[in-house]
Amino acid sequence: MSVNYGSKRVVVGAHYGLRDWLAQRITAALIVLFTAVVLAQVLLTSGNIGYDKWAGIFSTQWMKALTFAVFIALTLHVWVGVRDIWMDYVKPVAVRLFLQVFTMVWLVSCLGWAIQVLWRL
Repeated sequence: MSVNYGSKRVVVGAHYGLRDWLAQRITAALIVLFTAVVLAQVLLTSGNIGYDKWAGIFSTQWMKALTFAVFIALTLHVWVGVRDIWMDYVKPVAVRLFLQVFTMVWLVSCLGWAIQVLWRL
């Protein structure tokens, strides 16, 4: 006699969601590192901090490269978080798809604008 217990769900494996979880943690760590670097440079700068000093901090090539990496990390970090909100709380598929596409277009636009501002310095 054969008895089956439990549901007949498809088991997706232990790696389901791991990529998004890792992306959130790695991008958060990069953002914290960048914040520490900027704060250290600001604290080491004497006197009032005006536009010239801020432009000086971001004028070096290594700082532009780090800031560029943080812009991309921030975009990915926001995308994973907002996408999860849309998937968890917005049930109508058409509305969720619209919100996800709108979020993607908005984030790419913000990334393009941020890069344009960075490379103008």
